[in-house]
Amino acid sequence: MIRFLAQSALTLIGNAIGLLVAAMLLSDFRIDGLGFTISIVFFTVAQIVLAPFILKLAVKHAPAFRGGIALVTTFVVLLLTTWLTDGLRVNGITTWIIAPLIIWLVTVVAGIVLPMVLFKKAMGTAKDNRSNKS
Repeated sequence: MIRFLAQSALTLIGNAIGLLVAAMLLSDFRIDGLGFTISIVFFTVAQIVLAPFILKLAVKHAPAFRGGIALVTTFVVLLLTTWLTDGLRVNGITTWIIAPLIIWLVTVVAGIVLPMVLFKKAMGTAKDNRSNKS
């Protein structure tokens, strides 16, 4: 359970950073103040829930898409978030193509870097505890 919560927190932070980077780089990608909080929580929950479902569909119907599932999931979740929340607006076909790429890329990088930064102390403490028990 702790692992799931930690992974969910990392996903939330990575998605928030990804959405903010997309908003900074794309003029037709807008995030509105308080709505951003609602949008990022919805985006993350939808991603956690839909990713396994989309992966299962891809494996069954289109195995070649397995490698791009995270990108497809990001697009679907972005689409749902813009439809169902007020904090996020995406306009223009180019923005719809580029935004999921940016969000996905930033989330991948955050998924690699954030655990090293956020959990470095916890990992060091656990390692020290194992060394002391030996």
